[in-house]
Amino acid sequence: MRAMIIEKYGEVPLRMADVPTPEVGEFEVLAKIHAASINPIDFKIRDGKVKLLVKYKMPLILGNDFSGVVAKVGAKVTRFKVGDEIYARPRKSKIGTFADYIAIHEDDIALKPKNLSFEEAASIPLVGLTSYQALVDILQLQKEQKILIQAGAGGVGTFAIQLAKLMGATVATTASEAGEHLVNSLGADEMINYKTEKFEETLRNYDAVFDTLGGEVLEKSFEVIKSGGKIVSVSGLPNAHFGKENGSGFIKTLLFSVASHKLSALEKKHHAQYRFLFMKPSGEQLRIIANYMEAGKIKPIIDRVYPFEDAQKAMEYAESGRAKGKIILKIK
Repeated sequence: MRAMIIEKYGEVPLRMADVPTPEVGEFEVLAKIHAASINPIDFKIRDGKVKLLVKYKMPLILGNDFSGVVAKVGAKVTRFKVGDEIYARPRKSKIGTFADYIAIHEDDIALKPKNLSFEEAASIPLVGLTSYQALVDILQLQKEQKILIQAGAGGVGTFAIQLAKLMGATVATTASEAGEHLVNSLGADEMINYKTEKFEETLRNYDAVFDTLGGEVLEKSFEVIKSGGKIVSVSGLPNAHFGKENGSGFIKTLLFSVASHKLSALEKKHHAQYRFLFMKPSGEQLRIIANYMEAGKIKPIIDRVYPFEDAQKAMEYAESGRAKGKIILKIK
């Protein structure tokens, strides 16, 4: 089968290769991939930035979510059959959606929302699960609470704004002038133009922040939350809480604690709670999200669709930071 691979960390560009079609385990299905999406985690994996969390063998097929059709089922698969249209985010040890096929555990799969094309469905799994786990599982966002969602015009941001509004929250977000119409159309109550305004000086007494940028933006986010508020980040540093919760072991947990000491100090200073999110696959949550999509409560936001052979161009466009919504690879 065709696959976009790297042979070592930091390798650019991606290379199209002919590789064996994966074998199917007894609880797995073989999915014929129709479309996949580009996500920031793809660059981080390529560049070796998540080696402390997950180590991969080379050569490595990149890609972290997809939509497609079940081509074969394992002996003990009970919930899916050949021909089912599905979408999914594979578990971290089994990534590789920039390819014609993937073997994936049935627990990580859901039926594709019926009202979405394969390209639209492929835009959802990673950003949908990330937003759901941040807002529902960690922040436990309540009706009428106030949340700041960073980078509202990005892939995660466009989904998170819609989910937060669905949950009854008041939403502020950061974006540029180019993204203003988009975030407003998705329901944002307040937009901060990060090029001309400082969100940490404009917003106060927020219940929660969903950070997708990390670094100084994450640190400044502590300024906007009230005492007892919560911050969750997908781009910040893992902390000791993350290490303990994920069974990372003493040494890794200690390393996380040392690396995130500045964030721990900000937690104490602002009487806040900081959590790092390394999203988990969940077919169950994808079924909930599919219901939202089919009911028209959340819509996919796609910037561009690239043919499979232009995967490197798609990665470069994603890395430019100019995309509004998701970037899709059309594989079939």
